[in-house]
Amino acid sequence: MDYLPITIKIVSANILIVGGGKVATHKAQILARFTDQATVVAPEITDELKALPFQTKEKAFEPSDLDGVQLLFVCTGDHELNHQIKQLAAERHILTSVCDDPAQCDFISPAIYRNDNLTIAVGSDSRDVKRSIRVRNRIKELIENDTLQID
Repeated sequence: MDYLPITIKIVSANILIVGGGKVATHKAQILARFTDQATVVAPEITDELKALPFQTKEKAFEPSDLDGVQLLFVCTGDHELNHQIKQLAAERHILTSVCDDPAQCDFISPAIYRNDNLTIAVGSDSRDVKRSIRVRNRIKELIENDTLQID
């Protein structure tokens, strides 16, 4: 295993998502289940992403966008730009997830089930994401159908 499963307190973290398309929207929707504090930077941002409680800046990424950032999701859809942003973030010691490129990630997002104060994360070190999702969905089904008693 390459990744340590941990839970990070993000209540006051400065979080940046670079990208405004489908993948960035998906990451932001997951993030919105845990915080309403994040900034999205992209030349174009989906309506679904704009509807989330995050600050949006419709513009091209600039290195100064990383000022003060503690957690970064890079989801531009442009492999070269993603790599450049990752390099800039590494120089600043910013924890970074480069969407769809686990080799460049400092952290990865597992398949998450959340219900009240219970959060279950299922990961495969990005080796079998579909399996992680299937396992998460099965856990969700067992809990919500009262097959698995957790109280």
